[in-house]
Amino acid sequence: MQRRTLFAVAAVMVALLLICGCTGTTSDPTPIATEKQQLRIATTTSLYDTKLLAQITPIFEEQYNAEVLIVSAGTGKALEYGQRGDVDVLMVHDRAREDTFIGDGYGVNRRVFAYNYFVIVGPESDPAGIKGMQPEAAFVTIREKGMASESDVIFVSRGDNSGTHSKEKAIWKAAGLNYSADVQGSGDWYQEAGKGMGATLAMANEKQAYTLSDIGTYLAYKGDLDLVTLVDEGDILLNIYSAMQINPEKYPDVNSTVAKDWVNFMISDDVQKEIASFGVDQYGQPLFYAAQNDWEKIGVTQAEVKDPVL
Repeated sequence: MQRRTLFAVAAVMVALLLICGCTGTTSDPTPIATEKQQLRIATTTSLYDTKLLAQITPIFEEQYNAEVLIVSAGTGKALEYGQRGDVDVLMVHDRAREDTFIGDGYGVNRRVFAYNYFVIVGPESDPAGIKGMQPEAAFVTIREKGMASESDVIFVSRGDNSGTHSKEKAIWKAAGLNYSADVQGSGDWYQEAGKGMGATLAMANEKQAYTLSDIGTYLAYKGDLDLVTLVDEGDILLNIYSAMQINPEKYPDVNSTVAKDWVNFMISDDVQKEIASFGVDQYGQPLFYAAQNDWEKIGVTQAEVKDPVL
């Protein structure tokens, strides 16, 4: 794509020289409009649904003369786009699958730019009585009471192979349960939305059910929900967001230059400040935390949050 852009610009310059009649300069040169670079991003739904990307994308487009095209999907689907070379950049939140993706040669130059936490939300009446529990204990309790035919205890899962769905499965595992054998398909208490976070929250709200959500999306949708936060503490609830380039050696047609610009943009001081303040005025707290100054706290290296991609 970059090669096509350069060819297009070169063609315009040659045409103008021919029109002018030559090699010299004109007394009143006309500025040449350069073609915008196109950047294709596959992002997890939480970054899109919270409108964080809507806040920062115009800044990037103006600064880099770019057009940003965004497809929002669960992390699993976003990784598929990357594996096919359909996008230039991935923005996801599932470290284990990211490591595999990079190890298999699909991605390069991952940088951590933000984090927040998952929460378990549910009806204020809290029919399973999980308020204040550790996440693992809360999941076990919801399952036990749901399987005991208490029809008012329902858990709605993303069920879409997203980063949130992966975190949910990690909590079941930490609770000593086999997800496919002990949870999935174990009764009407466990229902899979197969949708993004916003739609899953809406479904849980309609059914007055429990669900696992990143705090950012929950806060963004909170005004339309009757659900409340019931569990918000536990190390396993940490949620880290990364950006990475699709490997240009594997897919030469990706726009590696503007992709590199985007990754560096996300870890820049200005964007880190935007992330840290995003949502504070409207929700009284940030929807995400900037990773730049908290790298030790979230267990990543300083290089992952500060070193520019060269």
